[in-house]
Amino acid sequence: LEGANLSGADLTGATLAKAILMRAILTDAILTKANLFDAFLNGANLTRANLHETSLHDADLRRANLENANLTRAVLRRANLEEANLIGANLTRADLEEANLIGANLTGANLTRAYFIGANLTGANLIDADLTDATMPDGSIHN
Repeated sequence: LEGANLSGADLTGATLAKAILMRAILTDAILTKANLFDAFLNGANLTRANLHETSLHDADLRRANLENANLTRAVLRRANLEEANLIGANLTRADLEEANLIGANLTGANLTRAYFIGANLTGANLIDADLTDATMPDGSIHN
């Protein structure tokens, strides 16, 4: 599925573990409760995609565009989000334990109650991000 155009596709509950979706176009796609464990999504366009409660555990999302995506309660443990665009994304209660967010753009993102234990936020842009009650990499709770 590398480079596939799946704009607006309803993939609710789909099992796409280890899928190769590099540079795929998934704008406005519905991936609620989908399994994208260890999937390759580097460079994919997921603008406004609905990834509510989606498993992205160990997924490769380097340089992916997740602008205004819904990632509420998504599991992104050990996901690679290096240089990903998460401007305006909703990551409320998302699990980002040990995720790589080096150079990610989280401008205006909703990170309320997000879990960042062990995550790497080096160079991440958090301007205007809502970090209310987020658990930071060192275990502290942001107020």
